[in-house]
Amino acid sequence: MAASSSSAATVKPSDHSSPAEETEQETEFCRGFKDAEAFVKHGLGAVVSATKASAALPAAGDEFDLYRSFPAFQQFCSSQGDRLLHCMSQIMQHHGCRSHMRDRNRLTGLEDRFDLVVDSNDAILEKVGILLDEASGVSRTQQPVMPAGYQPPKIVVSSWNRRGGERREETFHLLHAKNIQRPQLKFKDKVDNSNTPFVSKIFIKPNAVKPLPSCECERPEDLDVPAALADFIHQQRTQEHVDDMFSHPYQYELDHLVMPESLKCKPEVQMYKPLAESTCQFINTLDDLVALNEKLAKVSEFAVDLEHHSYRSFLGITCLMQISTREEDFIIDTLELRSEMYILNETFTDPAIVKVFHGADSDIEWLQKDFGLYVVSMFDTHHAARCLNLGRNSLDHLLKVYCSVNSDKRYQLADWRIRPLPDEMLKYAQADTHYLLYVYDRVRADLFETSNSQPTLIQQVWAKSRDLSLKKYVKPIFTEDSYMELYRKQKRSFNTQQLAAFRLLYAWRDTLGREEDESTGYILPNHMMMKIAEELPKEPQGIMACCNPTPPLVRQQMNELHQLIKQARETPLLKVCPQPTSFGPHDTSRSSESDFLDLSSFGRSRCCADLMSLKIAFDVLSFVLEEEEEAASPAHLSVAQQKAHSIMESFENPFRMYLPSKDIHISTNAKYDPSSKIYEVYVSPLGHACIMFKVNRTDRCYNEQYI
Repeated sequence: MAASSSSAATVKPSDHSSPAEETEQETEFCRGFKDAEAFVKHGLGAVVSATKASAALPAAGDEFDLYRSFPAFQQFCSSQGDRLLHCMSQIMQHHGCRSHMRDRNRLTGLEDRFDLVVDSNDAILEKVGILLDEASGVSRTQQPVMPAGYQPPKIVVSSWNRRGGERREETFHLLHAKNIQRPQLKFKDKVDNSNTPFVSKIFIKPNAVKPLPSCECERPEDLDVPAALADFIHQQRTQEHVDDMFSHPYQYELDHLVMPESLKCKPEVQMYKPLAESTCQFINTLDDLVALNEKLAKVSEFAVDLEHHSYRSFLGITCLMQISTREEDFIIDTLELRSEMYILNETFTDPAIVKVFHGADSDIEWLQKDFGLYVVSMFDTHHAARCLNLGRNSLDHLLKVYCSVNSDKRYQLADWRIRPLPDEMLKYAQADTHYLLYVYDRVRADLFETSNSQPTLIQQVWAKSRDLSLKKYVKPIFTEDSYMELYRKQKRSFNTQQLAAFRLLYAWRDTLGREEDESTGYILPNHMMMKIAEELPKEPQGIMACCNPTPPLVRQQMNELHQLIKQARETPLLKVCPQPTSFGPHDTSRSSESDFLDLSSFGRSRCCADLMSLKIAFDVLSFVLEEEEEAASPAHLSVAQQKAHSIMESFENPFRMYLPSKDIHISTNAKYDPSSKIYEVYVSPLGHACIMFKVNRTDRCYNEQYI
């Protein structure tokens, strides 16, 4: 009875409230908040307070260990932890996520809870993104994405399903190429996945102010080695500089590029043609490509976009190029014309023709890597949108603002290697550049209005676009320490065996990817590789259990992977030092007072002079350079041996020259020998790497350099 009365009171609050209170409740955005800004301000304050509280928790190794020894503190931590886990579980249940945060089962460890939190955050943020898109008017498609060939089940209409026979919207078919022939097999130029630096493919330089270096005009005929290594050996033979091989071919032209006069005045906006009425030509022959290049040479600007594929290739391949002029649209089959695309350098490097891109950061690199194409006189509408502060800088947003067009991005992640391309994908590719020249006119007009009819913002966008054109493609180079970059991102602590397994798996994946021309994500995704290194399975079945689903190349190379894990298990098991928890070199929020040395009463010179007497536990590397010692001369070597020796020395670590040789013997008395120079490399209390020079018997610091 009490429950019913209370519920009735809850349902009808108007019985005890005045009309003014009812009006105030109706105008509230949320209970207790008048508008969205007040709600966001309150929520942001709560998040900031929680973040500060979590950052103020004592770190392991400081006062926390002392407090942990008291039973009362342990009980308090346990109760508060259960309270937080219960709150997190309620939030997860509210959003329909799995919530087993308070599960005490041994099978559900800390990492499983962390995975639950990550999955829940992804689901919640996805819902937030959908709601933000709906609030801003950009609604996402709600149609299911189904693979090609999918047949929807036939609906049986009965008395409770009378509306089933009505016309339904078409289901989007996601086209995927699972068993097509690899286009790399038909390339005339072999894909270079070697572990050597990238060398430009350009051999003819149109519109050149400074001629192309001879090292790129005359390629050596060493076809048995990669092009980068062959060019390097060729330069060593001819005593040429290595910088010419890796420099940007159009560095000089871009440095002296002048903005065209047409961009210094307010443009006349030219309306685009309707997409349905525009002609689109598909180019897959050399004659058509030459004809296109002649057409582009007669226009003052054209728009460019690329479609790239990176999942079934180690370095990725550019599958399609879209070009639009004021009158026509063109789609180039770059898989078929890959070795002839250099023809477009004649128009792409013409400073009198403006090339309009949107977000060309990756496009510039792909053009260099696959075709040897370079861009001179480019205008990036992405940087223009940033200068206009439009809020969102994507092409979708620009099309909606300027053209009132809702772009369809369903084919953005489709496999563009498919041949022949379906009509839907061709229409999608055509739309990417069809409106771009109109957007180019509109953003220029807005930039002039924003800058009071002055070309200042136009010049700023032009300078940023020019700097983007100077970007050079850099091939991923594998080194012995490459795995550490990925390891640090995972924020996991491995022991020596796990770290050895991770290192071996990383090297195996990189080598196999270069040989098979497959991406590392296709061979063995990062999360699977981390799982295998963490579990160290003893049997091949354990490796397969860590991979769900098992990648094809992992199944083929199962025996080799098993041997790598066995090799890692033979590594001596040692204790691993914990990684620093700071978020930067100047972050001291999680550092204790014992981590710092009080140097307030010492000057810099006195601090350096008293390091030896204070016996501070820093890593010191001392080595002796005798003044009378001279470097060994390779005069006894032949000319061929000297050239080979110079090539081998160029591949060595450049910092090796500052370190002693492995067989050097340093006497302690040498530090106090006045006829020798002592260089001591140490880590200062402030975290700087320093070099101290000693020139006499006293411990006076002559000079100090911070590295």
